[in-house]
Amino acid sequence: MSPKTIKIHSENDIFQILLALKENRQKRQKEKRFIFEGVRNINNAIQEKWKIEAFIYSPENELSRWANGVLQSSQASFHYELPLDLLKKLSDKEDVSELIAVAHIRGDNLKNIPVSENFLAIVFDRPSSPGNLGTLIRSGDALGASGIIITGHAVDLYDPETIRATTGSFFSFPFVRLSSHQELATWIVSLKEQLLDLQIVATDETGDKIIDNFDFKNPTILLVGNEKNGLSTAYKEMSDAIVKIPIQGFASSLNVACASSIIIYEINRQRKVYQIKT
Repeated sequence: MSPKTIKIHSENDIFQILLALKENRQKRQKEKRFIFEGVRNINNAIQEKWKIEAFIYSPENELSRWANGVLQSSQASFHYELPLDLLKKLSDKEDVSELIAVAHIRGDNLKNIPVSENFLAIVFDRPSSPGNLGTLIRSGDALGASGIIITGHAVDLYDPETIRATTGSFFSFPFVRLSSHQELATWIVSLKEQLLDLQIVATDETGDKIIDNFDFKNPTILLVGNEKNGLSTAYKEMSDAIVKIPIQGFASSLNVACASSIIIYEINRQRKVYQIKT
């Protein structure tokens, strides 16, 4: 069935809903929909079979071959045509996007995180920065992690800034949101029945083990704390070890997304070296 084209000429009710999906977290959660833009994001969302409800564009824009191709093969329910000045209000880019998409929020299920002998799940507890969360999703995807779990009162995973920071990885990298560490603890118990040598490793600048001296070859759950307050006591007590990155110079600490990316790289490096030797 072809998408229904709806022409929007003013900031009417439909436009207000679209704007709210961009700006309002509560609206996104209530509607179970979110808005995003960017060639890589849209291509990956289509490839990974996310349910896209609508594409938004302006006939005042001369659309590229890519944009026309997306619209021609679209399986969305709606195509919204609107004036360029309204499209600019929905776009976060200085040069307004050709296409903006509206997609359905996926359900949170720990079964979405694939389990294998090289298992590496990242747990990010109460992230407060969309940029940090998006960057960590991007790093996890690039460096071979199995998925990311966001726990506690956190920044919105479906915030346009979070999605933009992933540079496309958002739509292909498994993620799950949990309300607390207690749900995670229950999952870990069942997970240890599949992965007998599973280890829970916390990250903290006060850790007593240096990352390059720690053995990450076993299946691992990596615990990462809040940007301001660090890792909670509950998570530290849950862990088998607490690791840190040695730093020098005048810096007292590293940005959480930067530090986590370094540790994920080290885990990936150790495992590759081990595979070569065996």
